[in-house]
Amino acid sequence: MALTLGRWKVQGPSVCAVAPEEREPDYRFTLANERTFLAWLRTALALLAAAVAVVQLVPRLDVPGARKALGLVLVLLSLSASGGSVLRWRAVERAMRRDEPLPRVRTTWILACGLCLVALVAGVVIATGPVR
Repeated sequence: MALTLGRWKVQGPSVCAVAPEEREPDYRFTLANERTFLAWLRTALALLAAAVAVVQLVPRLDVPGARKALGLVLVLLSLSASGGSVLRWRAVERAMRRDEPLPRVRTTWILACGLCLVALVAGVVIATGPVR
């Protein structure tokens, strides 16, 4: 005889977690989730291109190592966007299939704070540099 208590199933002397029932969501929601995932990947690719451009194309700055530091921050933001997009896509897909609330978004905060840092450093470097 088995007894189910919420997420747990008691059967004899053993207790095990019961996997929530999953159902196929409306295909439009799945496609919207995939479009969002691809948008995050485009953002990651743009951040990576910006990192390469800062390091390779921006003229030498008065602050030593500023180009590499800005490029590194942009690369880290690119990694965050691409890695976070995969995790977000999976979590949203799982939530839709289990009819659960959608998970909170953390990647946007990371990107927003990181880009504010890049803009602040770039602004300081531009403001303190010589007028040409």
